[in-house]
Amino acid sequence: MTRREVIALGGSVLASWTLPSHAQSLPVIGYLGSETPDRYASRLAAFRAGLAEAGYAEGRNVDVEYRWAEGQYRRLPELARELAERQVSVIVAPGGAEVALAAKSATSTIPVVFEMGGDPIALGVVDSLSRPAGNLTGVSSLSVEVSRKRLEFMGELRPGIKLFAAAINPASPTANSQLRNLLMAATSLGLELRILEASTEPEFGAMFAAAAQMRAGGLIFSSDPYFAYRSPQLAVLAIAHAMPAITQSRDFPIAGGLMSYGGDFEQSHRHTGIYAGRIIKGAKPSELPVQRVTKVEMCINLKAAKALDLSFPPSLLSSADLVIE
Repeated sequence: MTRREVIALGGSVLASWTLPSHAQSLPVIGYLGSETPDRYASRLAAFRAGLAEAGYAEGRNVDVEYRWAEGQYRRLPELARELAERQVSVIVAPGGAEVALAAKSATSTIPVVFEMGGDPIALGVVDSLSRPAGNLTGVSSLSVEVSRKRLEFMGELRPGIKLFAAAINPASPTANSQLRNLLMAATSLGLELRILEASTEPEFGAMFAAAAQMRAGGLIFSSDPYFAYRSPQLAVLAIAHAMPAITQSRDFPIAGGLMSYGGDFEQSHRHTGIYAGRIIKGAKPSELPVQRVTKVEMCINLKAAKALDLSFPPSLLSSADLVIE
């Protein structure tokens, strides 16, 4: 073998060693999702946009390892532990209090960036918004806090009707606080509110049937990721049972439902990508205050209103951020 061949062989061997080493040296984000990639699609796009703002692109200078609970929230703690055992650089836990609490229980050392609609202090996720101690920080929107506004808007849409129904997921960590807020709102508005519970898809049909049977003026959904990610099913049922309904997520009117009112999930999920990137660059969670997404959006579907023989008052139409013709 000539000297040139030896040098060429040595170079190829060196390349075979260094390329995998470079790939393995990329920081890894552990992404913990409560549902499936399809249901998270718009949220994932927002997360990746935030990651890009921080200077990172998946597969180029950062890797992302995903774990999906596929709607079985009891699996979240186990999946979070898997990511912690992988010693990822940071765990992103978007999609509600269930995901954040699972990530918190899995590690006290790996940084965690959460995203939720509830109050992270009240839920025991952090002790302070401005100076979160420990390894967690993240984003909180107003989705849970504005549940009572959905009842107000439905009452404005259906003046003269006094009976309404509220959909609560009893498995949600925020169920009790939202229930209290809705009942207080009903009392202040002089309305009667019947509570209906559902925590699985097979219960949705019975819930709408019960609301229709009691002749409720509308069905008001509490803020809950399980409901939000199943907007298409809820929209179909609302029309089938001729039941006006309002949820937290714009996905509901986009899928053919009547209206929604809640926090801007694109903004909150984008912030998780920004914070994940900042942590990879060296920031500590305790240095990053919990962000409060204060933008709340109302979306209205006029086609659904026509199918339900309803007309939106000008005050609601002028307040809408999105009107679907």
